[in-house]
Amino acid sequence: MKFDILLPSALFFLVLLLIGFYLKQREKNKRGKNFSKEYYIGGRSLNGFVLAMSLVATYGSVSSFVGGPGVAWQLGFAWVLFASVQVVAAYLILGILGKKMAVVARQIDAITIIDLIRFRYKSNFCANLCALVLLVFFITQMIAQFIGGAHIFAAVTGMDYAAGLLFFAAIVVLYTAIGGFNTVAITDTLCAIMMLAGMFLLAYAILHDGGGITNIMHTITNASAQGKIDLLSPTASNHVSIPLLMSQWILCGIGTIGLPQSAVRCISYKDTKSVHRAMIIGTIVCGAMMIGMPLLGILGRGVITAPLSQIGSTDNIIPLLIAQHMNPWLAGITIIGPLAATMSTISSLLIAGSSAVVKDIYLYYKRNEPVAKNQKTVARLGIAVTTFMGIATVLLAIKPPDIIVWINLFAFGGLETAFFWILIMGLFWKRANSTGAIASIIGGLLAYCTSTALGFHISTCHNIVIGIGSAAICFIIGSYIGKTPFAPEVKAVFFPEKN
Repeated sequence: MKFDILLPSALFFLVLLLIGFYLKQREKNKRGKNFSKEYYIGGRSLNGFVLAMSLVATYGSVSSFVGGPGVAWQLGFAWVLFASVQVVAAYLILGILGKKMAVVARQIDAITIIDLIRFRYKSNFCANLCALVLLVFFITQMIAQFIGGAHIFAAVTGMDYAAGLLFFAAIVVLYTAIGGFNTVAITDTLCAIMMLAGMFLLAYAILHDGGGITNIMHTITNASAQGKIDLLSPTASNHVSIPLLMSQWILCGIGTIGLPQSAVRCISYKDTKSVHRAMIIGTIVCGAMMIGMPLLGILGRGVITAPLSQIGSTDNIIPLLIAQHMNPWLAGITIIGPLAATMSTISSLLIAGSSAVVKDIYLYYKRNEPVAKNQKTVARLGIAVTTFMGIATVLLAIKPPDIIVWINLFAFGGLETAFFWILIMGLFWKRANSTGAIASIIGGLLAYCTSTALGFHISTCHNIVIGIGSAAICFIIGSYIGKTPFAPEVKAVFFPEKN
């Protein structure tokens, strides 16, 4: 056990727990009046900086800090190009959804994305189906995050994987469960700052041990000439094909609008000034991390020159760089970066998943009963569901598969296939109805999951093209076939008449 490396992480974990307990006590009175609003969206009080950093931290996951850079080490600068698409994520989410979603949510007092969907489509079946899909893919994504966080924690500190998983998971589940959305937002902001700090410290270590950028590029050039993959090519000897690169613009570009864990940020900010500031800050920080980490992955070729067969998995690259090429104290600080990326994503998924169970299903059907109005009972239920989801996901992560990045991208694709069109069409197309929405979810996910399972692709595109394309066709056909009983209250909120 490397206690000198473990100590900075332990202190960071302690800070997160203290923030959780502090905010729980500070907001005790507010929660007593409306637990759901305070626990799940923080009372719509996020300022621009916290909104931006929270959004980036939620979007930037373990695949951004471990899986992605590892693949970049193997495939070269092509993966940096592949990952650079993600720069636009924060700008698109806040720019397209931000204002209208916030206005609508305030008018109907929506606390979750499912609240918006239920009101817009006037269909309990559609809303419940969305909640179920959200839970399935959130759990899939959280498994990848727990695996990645535990792997890097174990590799750098010397702790056993299972022990590292339990220790790491206990912290993130505890501070999320007790603190709620405001704690997640504040800790996400702190996590985003530590991600940037960890990235810069790792960059220094790579440049130092690699003998500077000139020597590193010389090593990369030699490795490229002697290997089967051209590390300097924009396609990595066709391992990253042009069709795959183009489909990445859907998966990690425009498609990110359909990620419910990110979209919920659009109903939690304080005012218009906050969202404008968040668009700028979020794009800058997201660009720095989503380009910077894959770039460090390929530059790591100048330090780690062993063949992949000796390393075992590309997921081991970043842990090896931190554990073997950094001063123990700096390694202890640097490890907080990828751990923070993992924890921020898990905490956001836990809160959104818990809201789907408690707010969108249980409380909706119990809304006329006394239990739904007892805020203490609602509080206990919310905390219990958050904790249960965390424990269940940890148990599924005990025996981990390799290549975290692909697990994460699969979950991304599933969420985008299900939610992209029902959010976009619901907000901006008057004819959109529940028939189209339900057809889009079922048809899109069937096409996406079936094609993924069978290994079927259009050219070499990611299967998000099949999923989101099928979902669009099903939505349009369903909306024209189904009846469109456009309720007056829906029209008044979503498409008010212009004066």
